[in-house]
Amino acid sequence: MAQVNQTVDDAEIAKFEAMASEWWDPNGKFKPLHMLNPTRLDYITRQIAAEFACDLTKPQPFAGLRILDIGCGGGLLSEPMARLGAAVVGADAAPRNIPVAQIHAKQSGLTIDYRHTTAEALAQAGEQFDVVLNMEVVEHVADPLAYLTACQQLLKPGGLMICSTINRNPKSFLMAIIGAEYVMRWLPKGTHEWAKFITPDELFDLIRKAGLDPVDRKGFAFNKLLWSWSISTRDLSVNYVTASVKRA
Repeated sequence: MAQVNQTVDDAEIAKFEAMASEWWDPNGKFKPLHMLNPTRLDYITRQIAAEFACDLTKPQPFAGLRILDIGCGGGLLSEPMARLGAAVVGADAAPRNIPVAQIHAKQSGLTIDYRHTTAEALAQAGEQFDVVLNMEVVEHVADPLAYLTACQQLLKPGGLMICSTINRNPKSFLMAIIGAEYVMRWLPKGTHEWAKFITPDELFDLIRKAGLDPVDRKGFAFNKLLWSWSISTRDLSVNYVTASVKRA
């Protein structure tokens, strides 16, 4: 078998390995993701429903869809997708995340196919999905274009990729690094590297080069007064999310 060209960054994997046991602690090191998760899920479910004509009022609107949650961590997105009826594969390059996710899914009565693997290995194996959830991963890989190309290969024609990351500007440095890591101490120091952040225009360009067609982008805006997240059509200054499709 030909050698798979991996884009994983070993140093980045080690960071998340060290935090694996805290994935499901809403007040632990993944507190920011727990706070953001309802807003992420709102965007994800609406985009999937629009692309595949799913009725979100039904108990399992995503039945019949195969979804890949790449960089699944402890399963914060994989589990809701499974509850909505999708056949879910959760993949992560950090091996310690997988047993955490498997145990929590079993405790929740959910069947999810969790694997310690990479996007490149899945693509080489010929795996195909209707949806690829690619959330907060691209800023941690060694080669974003190669990684996004692997994600494109994993999509069926007509498939949908949801990709979120962090913008690169002075505000994101203050909010995502100084604020989250040093002031609020939500994340361990060094979790993010500002130089690896990607602007929305840069991400759209990478997505196009990878062979996908970007169709939407929105911001995840944090309201410090209400202490809550919301989807914004205008504020993409820090956290943002994109949707792109693989044309048939």
